[in-house]
Amino acid sequence: MATETMRTVSADTAPELACPVAPVVDIVFSRWTTPILWTLNARGRQRFVELERAIGRISPKVLTQRLRQLERDGLVVRTYHPEVPPRVEYEISDLGRSLAPLFAHLAEWAADNLEKVDEARQVYDSDPAH
Repeated sequence: MATETMRTVSADTAPELACPVAPVVDIVFSRWTTPILWTLNARGRQRFVELERAIGRISPKVLTQRLRQLERDGLVVRTYHPEVPPRVEYEISDLGRSLAPLFAHLAEWAADNLEKVDEARQVYDSDPAH
């Protein structure tokens, strides 16, 4: 991380200011948010059922909740088509799409480091002191 973006944190720093990326982590990395945004970015506009199938293992209730929150946060756009039967589609917004470079960096980090994380876990788990 660039030093100009790092803040000096003292014991008097308010917890919400101690880590300036914490609000971003709360928004972007809440459970199911990343798979939803990743899918919409990769596949484009999706109907609810298409998105549900693409993600897998997510309940309709949770998907609905996450989509509503992502729409509220401006990361997803919901389009209602007043047809019979009604049709609703979701797509990633420009703001949501601006996260693509971040996700690409994280995917690169994962490819480069997850094996090291697994090795560290094995060492830790094999240590009787833990």
